[in-house]
Order: sequence, then structure tokens, then C-alpha cells
Amino acid sequence: MTRREWLGIVAGAALGNAAQPPAAPVAIAKAETYDARLEDIIGRLFDQLGGLSRLVKGKTVTIKLNLTGSPALRFEGRPLGATHYVHPRVVGAVLHAMGRAGARRIRLVESCWASGGPMEEFLLDSGWPLRALANAAPGVEFENTNNAGRARRYARFKVLPRAWIYPAYDLNVAYEETDVFVSLAKLKNHETCGVTLSLKNCFGITPASIYGDDAGREEPNENPAKGRADVFHFGKRPPSLSAPQELAPGSSRDPGYRVPRITAELVAARPVHLALIDGIQTVTGGEGPWIRGLKFVEPRVLIAGLNPVSTDAVAMAVMGYDPQADRGVAPFLRCDNTLKLAEALGVGSADLRRIEIRGVPIEQVRFPFPV
Repeated sequence: MTRREWLGIVAGAALGNAAQPPAAPVAIAKAETYDARLEDIIGRLFDQLGGLSRLVKGKTVTIKLNLTGSPALRFEGRPLGATHYVHPRVVGAVLHAMGRAGARRIRLVESCWASGGPMEEFLLDSGWPLRALANAAPGVEFENTNNAGRARRYARFKVLPRAWIYPAYDLNVAYEETDVFVSLAKLKNHETCGVTLSLKNCFGITPASIYGDDAGREEPNENPAKGRADVFHFGKRPPSLSAPQELAPGSSRDPGYRVPRITAELVAARPVHLALIDGIQTVTGGEGPWIRGLKFVEPRVLIAGLNPVSTDAVAMAVMGYDPQADRGVAPFLRCDNTLKLAEALGVGSADLRRIEIRGVPIEQVRFPFPV
């Protein structure tokens, strides 16, 4: 982020009487494995944040999962949930806790890789216990948000107080028809953005039908089969003309400039009410098996918070990084800092000095990731 951009955001926030980004508490827990004790551990995490009932009782909850890439791509032959997907047992424990807290309806969502078909098929291909998840709480549903799905329409989310790349995004209505939005992420690096945590997880809320490489020119392609690199990463083509277009087509085409900004814009447009990061088992060095130098690790930690920026700041500290690091400093070696960009939009605080840590101290779970 340039100094001019930063000053512009700050000035815009001041004119809009925007408050200082909130510093919500973040809870940390040790978790050795994905065993039966997981439900109790996650329950305590939520209790340390003030309890789930006040957040979800009688409400519709939408949980964005991190299911990056094709289910066919495995790392070292390990289960997907042990490496680059959020683990299904974490998902089951969260569903159970939500049900006990009185959630009326819980929808699991993801823009499934290269697919416009039912999310249930994608989860079965991933080896997930679909029936057990469906029965983990009352009113569990599944929705592939890579296209319009069952609603056959899209919802428009405006970026406020200002935007860099797009003024608004068209998303599956599952992200509109909800009272509580949850980002259920994985603790790992990302080749383009440095880290994949609760903020970068929300990059995947965008439908490839509109923002994919094979998106329709005039209207969405409801059967997408490609990712979003040409539109989002490199700006080689526009999204479908049915959606808002770029504010500055002549701006940088560098993915390290574009992707962090798009991520920050998405979270500003579609706020996250609860973030949970699965760091029990994961990978370092990138976001999936297609990245060279990937390594399986076991940090044995879970991190939860009521603000995604603050939650990611704590997660970065657990990973041995400075959440305030500038471009050129690990993990943001070739990209801008997504946390600082989201902070500039008023999403939350990445200042560890302002964030109350509950549960286990950072020092007791610190697990250095690659520099």
C-alpha cells in the first residue's frame, strides 16, 4: 500500500465519522488431535468469547469453509483435512456447538473448485462424512456458491467506505440470507497473499460463474470449470458485465497488489461475525499441494475470535510473524499486507497491543512458519 493510498483511506474514514477499528478478543486453545475431545475444546473457545447463544440463538448461520483446490489433489497421500482443507471433525464440532446454542438454520458454503454442481457431491469426493455433518445440528444445509445455485439470482454487496479494485461484488444469496457469517479457515501460508487465514478464506466467497476464467462475457456462466486467476489475480479480463466492473482498469496487474485488496474489499462488503482457524494439522510454505516446498506440520492449535482482522493478527503471531509487517517482510515478501488493508477499511484491528488474548497465551503455542 502506498502512503497516498493509506492517507486517502484514513481521510475517508474520518470524513465518514468511522470509529477506530474494533479490537475484539481472541481465544487460543491447544488441541493435540482431531479426537472426541475436540467438541469440548471448541466449546470452551466459544465460551471464552462470551458464548455462542447470544450470537446464534434462533438465527440463520452461514459458515464459509476453506476447501482450497480439487479433492483429487492430495499432499503426501494424507487426508485433505490434515493438510490444506479445514478438517471435517472441526466442522462437525462447530455444527454441534451451534446446534446446542440454538441456531435455527446452519448453512455450510464454499465456492467449490471448478464446479457448479451440488456441494454434497464435492464433500463426498473429499471423503467427508456427509450424513454425520448433516445430523450434527438441526437445520444443516449445504450450498455451492460458485454460481447462483438454487436461488437463481445474485446479491450485490457494496464495498465501504471506499474500494481499490471493485466498488461491489455479486455473490450467491447465501451470503445475504443470513444473520451470522462465520469464516472457518486453515492456518497456513499462501503463495500470493503470504498467509491464508480467516480473511483470505473469504476470497472464496466469489462465484466463478461471474469472476472465473470461463465466466460469461455478458451474463454469468452457471457451469464454471475454471478458477479466478485471469479476472482477480492478473486482471486479464473483466468479470461478467452483469456485475460491477473495475474502478481503475489501468491500475497494477500485480497479483500481490490485487488479491490482498480484493480480499479486504470482500470482508468489508460481507462482514465476518465469527472466525475460527484450524491449526491442529496443516501445511507450511503455501496453500495447497500445487505449491513447491510444501511441508506437513502439526502446530496443534485452534484460534477463534469475533473479528477476522484481530483473529488473523493473533494467528500470525502464533506463526511467528508480525501482523503489521510491510511488503517485502515475511510472510508478505511479494504482496501487500491484507490485514493492514482490511484495517484501513475499518474492518478490525491488527494491533496485538489492543487485542485481549483469552485462553492459552501466544508464547505457549508459537509455531514458527517459514520466513
